[in-house]
Amino acid sequence: MTDRPTVRAIDVTKSFGRRRRAGAAVLAVNGVSLAIPARSTFGLIGESGSGKSTFARCLLRLVDVDSGSVELEGIDVTRLRGRALRSIRSRMQLVFQDPYSALDPRMTIADSIAEPARELKGLRGRVLESRVRQCLDDVGLGTHLLRRYPSELSGGQCQRVGIARALTVEPALLVLDEPTSALDVSVQAQILNLLNELQHEHDLTYLLITHDLDVVRYMADMVGVMYRGSLVETAAVTTLFADARHPYSRALLSLGVATDPVSPPSKRPPFLSSASGPA
Repeated sequence: MTDRPTVRAIDVTKSFGRRRRAGAAVLAVNGVSLAIPARSTFGLIGESGSGKSTFARCLLRLVDVDSGSVELEGIDVTRLRGRALRSIRSRMQLVFQDPYSALDPRMTIADSIAEPARELKGLRGRVLESRVRQCLDDVGLGTHLLRRYPSELSGGQCQRVGIARALTVEPALLVLDEPTSALDVSVQAQILNLLNELQHEHDLTYLLITHDLDVVRYMADMVGVMYRGSLVETAAVTTLFADARHPYSRALLSLGVATDPVSPPSKRPPFLSSASGPA
Protein backbone atom coordinates (compact mmCIF):
# COMPACT_ATOMS: atom_id res chain seq x y z
CA MET A 1 0.00 0.00 0.00
CA THR A 2 0.99 3.63 -0.35
CA ASP A 3 0.20 6.73 1.68
CA ARG A 4 -1.22 8.53 -1.36
CA PRO A 5 -5.00 8.21 -1.22
CA THR A 6 -6.96 7.12 -4.27
CA VAL A 7 -10.02 8.89 -2.90
CA ARG A 8 -10.37 11.57 -0.26
CA ALA A 9 -13.62 12.96 1.15
CA ILE A 10 -13.40 16.27 2.98
CA ASP A 11 -16.30 17.32 5.23
CA VAL A 12 -18.95 15.87 2.89
CA THR A 13 -22.52 16.79 3.77
CA LYS A 14 -25.70 15.73 1.98
CA SER A 15 -29.34 16.28 2.89
CA PHE A 16 -32.64 15.38 1.25
CA GLY A 17 -36.06 16.97 1.20
CA ARG A 18 -37.82 18.54 4.15
CA ARG A 19 -39.77 17.13 7.04
CA ARG A 20 -43.37 18.37 6.85
CA ARG A 21 -43.71 19.35 10.51
CA ALA A 22 -40.21 20.52 11.38
CA GLY A 23 -39.50 22.00 7.95
CA ALA A 24 -35.88 20.86 8.17
CA ALA A 25 -33.90 18.87 5.63
CA VAL A 26 -33.11 15.24 6.45
CA LEU A 27 -29.37 15.11 6.99
CA ALA A 28 -28.16 11.85 5.41
CA VAL A 29 -24.40 12.52 5.53
CA ASN A 30 -23.04 14.92 8.12
CA GLY A 31 -19.52 16.25 7.60
CA VAL A 32 -17.81 12.97 6.73
CA SER A 33 -14.07 13.02 6.02
CA LEU A 34 -11.90 10.02 5.15
CA ALA A 35 -9.06 8.99 2.86
CA ILE A 36 -8.55 5.56 1.29
CA PRO A 37 -4.94 4.72 0.33
CA ALA A 38 -4.32 3.19 -3.07
CA ARG A 39 -4.71 -0.58 -3.33
CA SER A 40 -6.37 -0.84 0.08
CA THR A 41 -9.88 -1.72 1.26
CA PHE A 42 -11.91 0.57 3.50
CA GLY A 43 -14.90 -1.10 5.14
CA LEU A 44 -17.90 1.07 5.96
CA ILE A 45 -20.32 -0.34 8.52
CA GLY A 46 -23.42 0.87 10.36
CA GLU A 47 -27.09 0.01 10.58
CA SER A 48 -29.52 0.61 7.72
CA GLY A 49 -30.23 4.31 7.37
CA SER A 50 -26.89 5.38 8.81
CA GLY A 51 -25.85 7.06 5.55
CA LYS A 52 -23.41 4.51 4.12
CA SER A 53 -24.96 4.18 0.67
CA THR A 54 -25.66 7.91 0.37
CA PHE A 55 -22.03 8.65 1.19
CA ALA A 56 -20.93 6.17 -1.48
CA ARG A 57 -23.19 7.88 -4.01
CA CYS A 58 -21.52 11.19 -3.09
CA LEU A 59 -18.09 9.68 -3.74
CA LEU A 60 -19.22 8.46 -7.15
CA ARG A 61 -20.91 11.79 -8.00
CA LEU A 62 -24.22 10.01 -8.47
CA VAL A 63 -25.62 12.78 -6.26
CA ASP A 64 -24.23 16.27 -5.69
CA VAL A 65 -22.97 17.13 -2.21
CA ASP A 66 -24.38 20.08 -0.28
CA SER A 67 -20.92 21.01 0.95
CA GLY A 68 -17.43 19.57 1.19
CA SER A 69 -15.46 17.91 -1.58
CA VAL A 70 -14.43 14.54 -3.00
CA GLU A 71 -11.04 14.06 -4.63
CA LEU A 72 -10.28 11.08 -6.86
CA GLU A 73 -6.57 10.71 -7.59
CA GLY A 74 -6.12 14.36 -6.65
CA ILE A 75 -8.97 15.67 -8.83
CA ASP A 76 -11.95 17.37 -7.14
CA VAL A 77 -14.85 15.50 -8.75
CA THR A 78 -17.46 17.68 -7.03
CA ARG A 79 -16.49 20.56 -9.31
CA LEU A 80 -16.47 18.66 -12.59
CA ARG A 81 -19.15 19.05 -15.22
CA GLY A 82 -19.87 17.76 -18.72
CA ARG A 83 -17.06 15.96 -20.52
CA ALA A 84 -14.65 16.25 -17.60
CA LEU A 85 -17.08 14.45 -15.29
CA ARG A 86 -17.87 11.84 -17.91
CA SER A 87 -14.17 11.19 -18.42
CA ILE A 88 -13.42 10.59 -14.76
CA ARG A 89 -16.37 8.21 -14.29
CA SER A 90 -14.29 5.45 -15.84
CA ARG A 91 -11.95 5.68 -12.84
CA MET A 92 -14.71 4.96 -10.31
CA GLN A 93 -17.18 2.13 -10.65
CA LEU A 94 -19.86 0.42 -8.57
CA VAL A 95 -20.53 -3.28 -7.96
CA PHE A 96 -24.17 -3.66 -6.95
CA GLN A 97 -25.78 -5.75 -4.24
CA ASP A 98 -28.24 -7.59 -6.48
CA PRO A 99 -26.41 -9.05 -9.49
CA TYR A 100 -29.63 -9.80 -11.41
CA SER A 101 -31.15 -6.32 -11.18
CA ALA A 102 -27.76 -4.77 -12.06
CA LEU A 103 -27.82 -6.36 -15.52
CA ASP A 104 -30.29 -5.55 -18.30
CA PRO A 105 -32.23 -8.80 -18.91
CA ARG A 106 -32.58 -7.89 -22.62
CA MET A 107 -28.83 -7.61 -23.20
CA THR A 108 -26.43 -10.48 -23.75
CA ILE A 109 -23.52 -10.91 -21.35
CA ALA A 110 -21.17 -9.62 -24.07
CA ASP A 111 -23.20 -6.44 -24.54
CA SER A 112 -23.53 -5.85 -20.79
CA ILE A 113 -19.80 -6.10 -20.23
CA ALA A 114 -18.98 -4.02 -23.30
CA GLU A 115 -21.35 -1.13 -22.59
CA PRO A 116 -19.20 0.89 -20.11
CA ALA A 117 -16.05 0.58 -22.25
CA ARG A 118 -18.00 1.63 -25.34
CA GLU A 119 -19.70 4.59 -23.68
CA LEU A 120 -16.94 5.85 -21.36
CA LYS A 121 -13.76 4.83 -23.20
CA GLY A 122 -14.96 4.90 -26.79
CA LEU A 123 -13.72 1.38 -27.53
CA ARG A 124 -15.01 -0.30 -30.68
CA GLY A 125 -14.51 -3.37 -32.84
CA ARG A 126 -11.79 -5.87 -32.09
CA VAL A 127 -10.27 -3.76 -29.33
CA LEU A 128 -13.58 -3.78 -27.46
CA GLU A 129 -14.13 -7.47 -28.09
CA SER A 130 -10.65 -8.26 -26.77
CA ARG A 131 -11.25 -6.19 -23.64
CA VAL A 132 -14.56 -7.98 -22.97
CA ARG A 133 -12.99 -11.42 -23.36
CA GLN A 134 -10.05 -10.48 -21.13
CA CYS A 135 -12.28 -9.17 -18.34
CA LEU A 136 -14.52 -12.23 -18.53
CA ASP A 137 -11.43 -14.40 -18.16
CA ASP A 138 -10.20 -12.25 -15.25
CA VAL A 139 -13.34 -13.05 -13.25
CA GLY A 140 -13.11 -16.77 -13.98
CA LEU A 141 -15.85 -17.15 -16.59
CA GLY A 142 -15.57 -18.72 -20.03
CA THR A 143 -16.27 -17.00 -23.33
CA HIS A 144 -19.04 -19.56 -24.01
CA LEU A 145 -21.26 -17.32 -21.81
CA LEU A 146 -20.92 -14.24 -24.03
CA ARG A 147 -24.13 -14.84 -26.00
CA ARG A 148 -26.21 -15.85 -23.02
CA TYR A 149 -28.58 -13.68 -21.00
CA PRO A 150 -28.59 -12.97 -17.24
CA SER A 151 -31.58 -15.26 -16.68
CA GLU A 152 -29.46 -18.19 -17.91
CA LEU A 153 -26.75 -17.61 -15.28
CA SER A 154 -26.53 -18.27 -11.55
CA GLY A 155 -26.35 -15.44 -9.03
CA GLY A 156 -22.63 -15.95 -8.56
CA GLN A 157 -22.02 -15.89 -12.31
CA CYS A 158 -24.06 -12.70 -12.67
CA GLN A 159 -22.04 -11.04 -9.92
CA ARG A 160 -18.84 -12.03 -11.74
CA VAL A 161 -20.27 -10.45 -14.88
CA GLY A 162 -20.99 -7.28 -12.90
CA ILE A 163 -17.40 -7.20 -11.70
CA ALA A 164 -16.10 -7.80 -15.24
CA ARG A 165 -18.32 -4.97 -16.45
CA ALA A 166 -16.70 -2.59 -13.97
CA LEU A 167 -13.20 -3.73 -14.91
CA THR A 168 -13.55 -2.95 -18.63
CA VAL A 169 -12.97 0.78 -18.03
CA GLU A 170 -9.85 0.21 -15.90
CA PRO A 171 -11.09 1.89 -12.70
CA ALA A 172 -8.98 2.99 -9.77
CA LEU A 173 -11.84 2.83 -7.24
CA LEU A 174 -14.53 0.17 -6.89
CA VAL A 175 -17.42 0.75 -4.50
CA LEU A 176 -18.65 -2.66 -3.37
CA ASP A 177 -22.20 -2.24 -2.08
CA GLU A 178 -23.02 -5.45 -0.16
CA PRO A 179 -21.38 -7.48 -2.96
CA THR A 180 -22.24 -10.90 -1.51
CA SER A 181 -25.38 -10.42 0.59
CA ALA A 182 -27.73 -11.52 -2.22
CA LEU A 183 -25.71 -14.67 -2.95
CA ASP A 184 -25.89 -18.18 -1.56
CA VAL A 185 -23.57 -18.76 1.37
CA SER A 186 -21.65 -21.35 -0.65
CA VAL A 187 -20.83 -18.75 -3.31
CA GLN A 188 -19.94 -15.79 -1.10
CA ALA A 189 -16.42 -16.97 -0.27
CA GLN A 190 -15.61 -17.45 -3.96
CA ILE A 191 -16.64 -13.88 -4.80
CA LEU A 192 -14.68 -12.40 -1.88
CA ASN A 193 -11.57 -14.36 -2.83
CA LEU A 194 -11.98 -13.19 -6.43
CA LEU A 195 -12.19 -9.56 -5.31
CA ASN A 196 -9.01 -9.95 -3.29
CA GLU A 197 -7.20 -11.44 -6.28
CA LEU A 198 -8.42 -8.71 -8.64
CA GLN A 199 -7.34 -5.99 -6.22
CA HIS A 200 -3.74 -7.19 -6.43
CA GLU A 201 -3.81 -7.86 -10.18
CA HIS A 202 -5.37 -4.53 -11.15
CA ASP A 203 -4.14 -2.22 -8.34
CA LEU A 204 -7.70 -1.52 -7.24
CA THR A 205 -8.90 0.48 -4.25
CA TYR A 206 -12.13 -0.67 -2.59
CA LEU A 207 -14.81 1.01 -0.53
CA LEU A 208 -16.69 -1.94 0.95
CA ILE A 209 -20.19 -1.35 2.32
CA THR A 210 -21.55 -4.27 4.29
CA HIS A 211 -23.54 -5.42 7.31
CA ASP A 212 -21.45 -8.55 7.61
CA LEU A 213 -18.64 -8.09 10.12
CA ASP A 214 -17.00 -11.35 9.02
CA VAL A 215 -16.66 -9.87 5.53
CA VAL A 216 -15.14 -6.68 6.95
CA ARG A 217 -12.69 -8.65 9.07
CA TYR A 218 -11.62 -10.69 6.03
CA MET A 219 -11.50 -7.94 3.38
CA ALA A 220 -10.76 -4.59 4.98
CA ASP A 221 -7.57 -2.81 6.00
CA MET A 222 -9.40 0.11 7.63
CA VAL A 223 -12.94 0.37 8.98
CA GLY A 224 -15.25 3.33 9.43
CA VAL A 225 -18.38 3.23 11.58
CA MET A 226 -21.32 5.42 10.55
CA TYR A 227 -24.10 6.48 12.87
CA ARG A 228 -26.91 8.85 11.89
CA GLY A 229 -24.93 10.26 9.00
CA SER A 230 -21.68 10.80 10.90
CA LEU A 231 -18.44 8.84 10.83
CA VAL A 232 -18.06 8.20 14.56
CA GLU A 233 -14.95 6.01 14.49
CA THR A 234 -12.18 5.07 12.06
CA ALA A 235 -9.51 2.49 12.82
CA ALA A 236 -7.42 -0.33 11.41
CA VAL A 237 -9.60 -3.43 11.19
CA THR A 238 -7.60 -5.33 13.83
CA THR A 239 -7.73 -2.34 16.18
CA LEU A 240 -11.47 -1.83 15.86
CA PHE A 241 -12.32 -5.46 16.52
CA ALA A 242 -9.90 -5.65 19.45
CA ASP A 243 -10.56 -2.28 21.08
CA ALA A 244 -13.45 -0.25 19.66
CA ARG A 245 -13.64 3.18 21.31
CA HIS A 246 -17.07 4.56 20.44
CA PRO A 247 -20.09 3.14 22.31
CA TYR A 248 -21.96 2.61 19.04
CA SER A 249 -19.03 0.68 17.56
CA ARG A 250 -18.91 -1.55 20.63
CA ALA A 251 -22.65 -2.14 20.35
CA LEU A 252 -22.33 -3.23 16.71
CA LEU A 253 -19.48 -5.61 17.49
CA SER A 254 -21.35 -7.10 20.43
CA LEU A 255 -24.22 -8.00 18.08
CA GLY A 256 -21.83 -9.75 15.71
CA VAL A 257 -23.37 -7.96 12.71
CA ALA A 258 -23.75 -4.33 11.63
CA THR A 259 -27.44 -4.73 12.10
CA ASP A 260 -29.88 -4.71 9.23
CA PRO A 261 -33.44 -4.86 10.62
CA VAL A 262 -34.64 -6.69 7.49
CA SER A 263 -32.05 -9.47 7.31
CA PRO A 264 -31.20 -11.53 10.42
CA PRO A 265 -27.58 -12.54 11.08
CA SER A 266 -26.47 -15.79 9.49
CA LYS A 267 -23.52 -18.07 10.09
CA ARG A 268 -21.02 -18.09 7.27
CA PRO A 269 -18.21 -20.47 6.38
CA PRO A 270 -14.58 -19.37 6.75
CA PHE A 271 -13.31 -17.53 3.69
CA LEU A 272 -10.92 -20.09 2.26
CA SER A 273 -10.00 -20.80 -1.32
CA SER A 274 -12.56 -23.09 -2.88
CA ALA A 275 -11.56 -26.07 -4.97
CA SER A 276 -14.83 -25.96 -6.85
CA GLY A 277 -15.38 -24.02 -10.06
CA PRO A 278 -16.86 -20.52 -10.24
CA ALA A 279 -20.48 -20.28 -9.23
